[in-house]
Amino acid sequence: MHPVAAAVPRLTALAERDSVRRVVEAFESAGHEIALVGGPVRDALLDRAVTDLDLTTSALPDESARVLKPVASAMWDVGRAFGTIAVRVAGDSVEVTTYRRDEYVPSSRKPEVVFGDTLDGDLKRRDFTVNAIAVRLPSLAIVDPTGGIAAAADRRLTTPSPAVESFDEDPLRMLRAARFTSQLGFRLDDEGRRAMTSLAERIDVVSPERIRDELVKLLATDDPVPGLELLVDTGLADRVLPELPALRLTRDREHRHKDVYRHSLTVLQQAIELEHERFPGQAPDVVLRTAALLHDIGKPATRRLEGGGVVTFHHHDVVGAKLARKRLKALRFPNAEVDAVARLIELHQRFFGYGEAGWSDSAVRRYVRDAGDQLARLHVLTRADVTTRNVRKAEYLAFAYDDLEDRIAQLSEQEELDAIRPDLDGEAIMRVLGLRPGPDVGAAYRFLLELRMEEGPLGEDEATRRLREWWAERSS
Repeated sequence: MHPVAAAVPRLTALAERDSVRRVVEAFESAGHEIALVGGPVRDALLDRAVTDLDLTTSALPDESARVLKPVASAMWDVGRAFGTIAVRVAGDSVEVTTYRRDEYVPSSRKPEVVFGDTLDGDLKRRDFTVNAIAVRLPSLAIVDPTGGIAAAADRRLTTPSPAVESFDEDPLRMLRAARFTSQLGFRLDDEGRRAMTSLAERIDVVSPERIRDELVKLLATDDPVPGLELLVDTGLADRVLPELPALRLTRDREHRHKDVYRHSLTVLQQAIELEHERFPGQAPDVVLRTAALLHDIGKPATRRLEGGGVVTFHHHDVVGAKLARKRLKALRFPNAEVDAVARLIELHQRFFGYGEAGWSDSAVRRYVRDAGDQLARLHVLTRADVTTRNVRKAEYLAFAYDDLEDRIAQLSEQEELDAIRPDLDGEAIMRVLGLRPGPDVGAAYRFLLELRMEEGPLGEDEATRRLREWWAERSS
């Protein structure tokens, strides 16, 4: 069946949706054109879930706001300068944008918004042909001036204008190409790949925040790897995430069958699979996925050739955490996310060796304490980091981590391990030792915390006795 014929029932259902119908009736009564455009049309054609309700109109933004006010229960005036009025109608969020024909200045970080007067003109200035399809309402007439339907049927990602012109005008489109490669399962055509390669440096004019947002959207897809590979292969990653392509030059003993770059992509894929298993129904965990992708970025800087041709990467976890922190801050990630990713990278090697050496209860407590609120993610990252082809070794590591999680669960039940604290707090320490606030209180607190980690809960009386013994010995 032709993709349009198959999509007609889905497009009809969208047009008849109460929110869309009310908006369309309002604009039609006011004498303005209006059409579904972009994402909802594309997703209906591809039989994907429609999550956005985007419409485009001949009305200018101020007129759109006047038309929408009577039918909207809420209005967000956050995009009027760009022609967009966002409203809530019949429980749905709807965005209505004026026809545009943006103009671009080579040195500008953003296009200059210029409003247009035709639907065809609006569609031809969009990023990709698959996003340049509209459905006029209420007639349900499909408008496809750039061949987007044919491209969608072939799962090709193509640009309405020559790719080199399109990407040069708005360099962010190159990152969007990577995202749609993963999100839609499309392949960017050869013309687009050549344009990305030749124009990679143009991404430097785009603000870090916009780059970050596209990388986050890419990592939030079900399979980010094709998009990441496109960024690396075209050289764009060298500009926005250089630590990733740097991994291609690094091989190690543990992953001798593949370079660390390929290993990192595999870890990302496995982390996503485990994420779906452990946290079903939850939004994509971009913090976990970022840590999985970047967990080994410290290896190029720590690579050393030892005697006998042995390659080592001592402290690559610590170095990698610092590199990740620097890169994510440059991309303007929120501080809490930067801290979480850095913590996961710093701890991702901690488990290995658990099965061989065995851990005391105090070592398990430290593992939990150091992971803090990232423990659930650390479980996933550590398991995903096993990519060996040696089936026996993989099974052994999985069994060892099962054992560690069981011990953590048992200790948690016994000791409320998630919130480890000494048996005495700072005020109790000062009362017992007759101290005022200062360095001695901190030293006493650390002594009791170490004691708690080594021996578990002692109770207030025993902790007090041990504290006094420690203080007397320290004072003498």
